[in-house]
Amino acid sequence: MGYVINGDEKEVDDYGYLLEPDYSEEAVNAIAEAEGLALTEQHRKVIAYLREKYKEEGHTPNLRNLIKGLQDEGDMPEAESALLFELFPDGGAAKQGCKVAGLPQPKGKGGY
Repeated sequence: MGYVINGDEKEVDDYGYLLEPDYSEEAVNAIAEAEGLALTEQHRKVIAYLREKYKEEGHTPNLRNLIKGLQDEGDMPEAESALLFELFPDGGAAKQGCKVAGLPQPKGKGGY
């Protein structure tokens, strides 16, 4: 079962991540709704940062690098592990955040 975004059904993997990135606002809203998340400005900052890093590097950062990047570059000095797990309770920002951002599943190897 995929997500219907702008009238098109998008393919997902077995965990609900899009197979191809979708950078539209409609994708964020559809996936957040399916995940049961009411998005705040903090959610949107994390999503924007994850999308930017995916476009630049072809992958998203692990949690440690995500926190550091959000604090240093992402206009979110309050970013810390507990806050990110509060915002994205099903796996944290490095996992659920990527899903809501409309990005493919992160591969989960440390060091990037």
